[in-house]
Amino acid sequence: MQIDEILQKLPQNSHRHIARAITIVENELVGYESFLEKIQIKNTPVLGFTGPPGAGKSTLVNQLIKLLLSQNKKVAVVAVDPTSPFNYGAILGDRIRMLEHYKNDHLYIRSVATRGSLGGLSDKIIEIIEVLKASSFDYIIIETVGVGQSEVEIAGISDVCSVVLVPEAGDHIQSMKSGLMEIADIFIVNKADREGADTMINALQTMLHYRDSDIEIPIVKTEALNNIGIDELFNLIESSLSKNEHKNKEKKQMLLALKVYKMIQKDKMKHILLENIKKDIGSIYNNEFNIYKYINNYKSNI
Repeated sequence: MQIDEILQKLPQNSHRHIARAITIVENELVGYESFLEKIQIKNTPVLGFTGPPGAGKSTLVNQLIKLLLSQNKKVAVVAVDPTSPFNYGAILGDRIRMLEHYKNDHLYIRSVATRGSLGGLSDKIIEIIEVLKASSFDYIIIETVGVGQSEVEIAGISDVCSVVLVPEAGDHIQSMKSGLMEIADIFIVNKADREGADTMINALQTMLHYRDSDIEIPIVKTEALNNIGIDELFNLIESSLSKNEHKNKEKKQMLLALKVYKMIQKDKMKHILLENIKKDIGSIYNNEFNIYKYINNYKSNI
């Protein structure tokens, strides 16, 4: 499959060509850099969903997909999963729940692996999102692996970031405060039929009261399993999209600058292989081994 053919088919939402394009950029296959330079990126809204494991993000996203498909919208979903320790691919987990939609031509689902990224996202997520923006989707949804406070990277990628919590998380709200303040455009208290939902909402409202901002962050109660609160959530997302066009512009620029820095750093270090360093240290290591001497000697030989 030629690069020119993929570029031609992307705007037509050809799932086969979208999949091939993502594989090219994710695995840095021959020509991926020139391919990324040639794609025509549209202003497709990106909806991010994050939160602790077990909050019901996948079920919630699945219900939102149903709602969007019922409106004849075209939706792309990027589900960022933990990396398999055996083949470094994505562990699909409850992506299986979304398979009821797999025959729908208006839906494209891609699971990607974190591959060691600590921000809850794949290190190729920006490139993957831009491939999807070069297609013809109405919405792009990112569901992250859910690693907690370190997941602030999603704020630099999504236009609206929803933080999904459950009533049982109320006791931990203070320890989560910093990360939540950084990334949330909407708070979702899922599984709201459980005891403690109102306590959780009160804790969030108290936290929001003492923050340094006049921007209102809405809180919505949902019961994803019972499809309750999904319409209200979507209305809040639409409202946030209209308000957030210029919001957090500096934060997004900072995070994108960091991404550029990391990409340049990675390119400059691509000839330095961890396995070679492991073997080298293994051959010379003793109780008097000095890591700083080793680093200085290594740098002088590069």
